[in-house]
This record gives sequence, C-alpha cells and structure tokens, in this order.
Amino acid sequence: MEKTKKPLTRAEMDVMNVLWDSPLALTINDIVERYSNPKPAYTTVATFLKILDAKGYVEHKRKEETGRTFFYSPMMSREKYITHVLNDVKDTLFGSSTKRLCSFLIQNDELSEEDLREILALIKS
Repeated sequence: MEKTKKPLTRAEMDVMNVLWDSPLALTINDIVERYSNPKPAYTTVATFLKILDAKGYVEHKRKEETGRTFFYSPMMSREKYITHVLNDVKDTLFGSSTKRLCSFLIQNDELSEEDLREILALIKS
C-alpha cells in the first residue's frame, strides 16, 4: 500500500471486512445483507463505497447481464492493509523498532501460557 493512501475509518473498515470476507465481488445490496442487525442503510453503504473508491481501496465493475448494477471488490488484501497499518504504528510510535512494538503488545495484553508457547514457537521457526 502506498504511503499516500488515507487510513480507513471504523465504518469504512466495516465495509472492507465484508468485501475481504467474500470470494466474489459484491453489490451494495449484497454488502448490506452481510451486516448484522441493525443493518446500515443502502445509501450509507453506497457513500462509504464511493469514499473507498476515491481512496483507492475498492474497484467497481459492471457485468453486462446486470445492466446498471456495480460489483465491488477490494484492491488490496486484508493482510496487506494490516501490514501497512502495523508498519505505520511501528514507525510512528515505536521508532521503527519491531522489538519495542512486540514488547509493548506482550506486556500490555493478558496472554495465557498457551499463547506464550505459541509465540515462542513462532519466534523459533
């Protein structure tokens, strides 16, 4: 992700999560249906998609058989976005130190013995 992309708001992230969870491109109606209750209004989701498109996070295409209906899909994976966000946090708040970021997360989270074993196994591998 380019450094110039604006970060996602919470509501934009909700829309992106719906898109990331789907293997297929979705219409606005499809996206609204995938929300839990209370579902957002169609126009609300449409507005967020317009913003996400302008920010470069989604693309939309028409399928000939559907006429005017747009189908939306993410332009980057969830993993790529998470990597960008975490790198930005690491650079901004932890002086680009992965060690300081990890130390902070471990010290400020209640990890079980199993969690710690899994983290150690990841480090060793």
